[in-house]
Amino acid sequence: MKTLRKELSSQHPSSYSSHARTCLIGGALAALVCLTTAPALGHESHAQGIFTARQAAQGQELYAAHCASCHGTQLEGAVAGALKGQAFASSWTNAGSWGTSKMTVDDLDFVIRHNMPRNAPGSLDSKTYTDILAYVLQQNGYTAGSEPLMAGSRAMKKTPLRFTAAAAQAMPAPPQRIQGEPDAVPRGGGPTQQQLDNAAASTRDWLYQTHDYDGSRYAPLSQINVENAGKLRAVCAFQTGGKGAYQTHPIEYRGTIYITTLNMTFALDASNCRPKWKYTWTPRAHEVWNRNRGVAIKDGYVVRGTSDGYLLALNAATGKLVWAVRAADSSVGQTFTMAPLIYRNLVIIGPAGSENGISGWVGAFRLKDGSPVWTFHTVPGATRKGSKTWGNPHGIKLGGGAVWTPFTLDTRRGILFVAVTNPAPDLPAKMRPGANLYTNSVIALDIHTGKLLWYRQMVPNDSHDWDLTQVSPLFRARVDGRMQDLLTTVGKDGILRTLNRRNHKVLYATPVTTLKNTKLPVTSEPVTVCPGVLGGVEWNGPALSRPLNMLYVNAVDWCSTFSASHAVRYIPSKLYMGGNTVFEKSSQGWLTAIHASTGKVAWKYRSDRPMVSAVTATQGNVLFTGDLDGNFLVFDARNGKILYRFNTGGSIGGGVMTYADHGKQYVAVTSGTPSAFWVNQYPGAPTLFLFALP
Repeated sequence: MKTLRKELSSQHPSSYSSHARTCLIGGALAALVCLTTAPALGHESHAQGIFTARQAAQGQELYAAHCASCHGTQLEGAVAGALKGQAFASSWTNAGSWGTSKMTVDDLDFVIRHNMPRNAPGSLDSKTYTDILAYVLQQNGYTAGSEPLMAGSRAMKKTPLRFTAAAAQAMPAPPQRIQGEPDAVPRGGGPTQQQLDNAAASTRDWLYQTHDYDGSRYAPLSQINVENAGKLRAVCAFQTGGKGAYQTHPIEYRGTIYITTLNMTFALDASNCRPKWKYTWTPRAHEVWNRNRGVAIKDGYVVRGTSDGYLLALNAATGKLVWAVRAADSSVGQTFTMAPLIYRNLVIIGPAGSENGISGWVGAFRLKDGSPVWTFHTVPGATRKGSKTWGNPHGIKLGGGAVWTPFTLDTRRGILFVAVTNPAPDLPAKMRPGANLYTNSVIALDIHTGKLLWYRQMVPNDSHDWDLTQVSPLFRARVDGRMQDLLTTVGKDGILRTLNRRNHKVLYATPVTTLKNTKLPVTSEPVTVCPGVLGGVEWNGPALSRPLNMLYVNAVDWCSTFSASHAVRYIPSKLYMGGNTVFEKSSQGWLTAIHASTGKVAWKYRSDRPMVSAVTATQGNVLFTGDLDGNFLVFDARNGKILYRFNTGGSIGGGVMTYADHGKQYVAVTSGTPSAFWVNQYPGAPTLFLFALP
């Protein structure tokens, strides 16, 4: 999502192959460009023949060796984005680097050199980078000449990127609003607000990504239990097709499952996987990251975000578009990856993109038409001079504070809880001295107005890209002899903390992965730290067993070597890391069971691969989860004993949920490439599996 981090695909490290090869990822390289052969007015006459035919020929061989497996042999796109075409070109048509008005060839070169190859940015020799760039430019219509392309030359810095006539037919200006079909407005249907309010007690449906507003990931179902879980069988499977990382979390209501891919939304029969409808979104703007984690539903509406910054509503019964609004600006790197939360007449969502240097926010939109209601800016000090928590001695672009994981909601008090992620640029913390509020913080907002009620920061002045990722579950438990209102939070720093929601004090902090050199800041001298840039807890959070009073969480155990740059360059919608990260060769994963009142570890399960999938607890004292080797796993929640294992043929990194339909309990598991970064030899196809007892 980095050489990076979570959640790249097009621009996200998680779209990189796990093999040690160069992948000029569509978004880190973001989408190269079709250049004109005419010199730009006001600049030196270097647009014609900026590279030689020999360079391009050598670049073709290097591209085939290092890039084609990700981007396709003809630059058409494969597991990573295409390196030619309108969408590719459009990402380079906005403003240039910080303080300039146009992107230059040097900007493009900077992005390539500072982000590639995967796990070893900047490790190729200068000539290799230059030759590959020459080849890609040639394939996009740029004409070779007699002068060689020279890295760092004045010609590269002075030559703006220009488009050929074909590429000039780029996407039209994205519309702010798209009206749906006249008969698409839902006429009744559910779930109702009362059903959503009472979802935690539902013995039938799974109504929100984390099951309920409390984010419990607990289903009070016991038909599948520790005595019979070993008899589970696969009922059916549905392959979605489509491109992009597969991280969706299914939800279910009254016999219908709703899932997403990058641009498709499906309604499936919850007992046999048969499709009821499919809706395909056509992007209207630049797509930033190629992942989507699901939908929210209420009153017959299905609502989701898109990678090009739109929020859209569909009719839950028919799949017809009701409305779509451009709520985020993808030209500066804002993108929607999270599933929204719907409460009463409000849809709550925020954009991902801290690594692109965005200024994050959380927003509320009307369910009926998508019109904005309120916005809370998560990093106001990053854009305000004189902020006490955001020093800026070098006068650089500051930002971050994106959101990309589920919210929780205390409906009785009307309090929305949000996990705010890292500051930007990510690694050189000395360039932004201060706590950098409200990054890496739990923030509590008034759900009706967006007003800040309180906050608690977990990682001040972050230099390791340690996003806070989870604000769940909300629960009550007896601590120190009295019942307390609690909130659990965890993130990429690998520490699970439980807070008192009344006085905001941390009751305990329990490591769930390896911790090493965590107090060492990132500087220009490389330092190995655990967790690494993709360590700790990613996009799926803890589950709570209410009967056992236990928390369960999956985690990544993967160290990184960090180093910060002496200088940074901001280029809109491109990675703004301000340094490099190199992953250690070995990694592993953990499923940890923790006593919810004390923070003491009850048991741990070790996986050979990082654990990023969802985990679900039930009244039957079983846990459902999965691993990156494709195994759907069922555990005895009391002691960690494996009760059932089924290999799905693809990495499991998305949602796992359970529900009852016509009296029968099912388990839904999403299997397929969570992004190319996380998979090894067998990524699998994006598939939904259903399991049940015979």
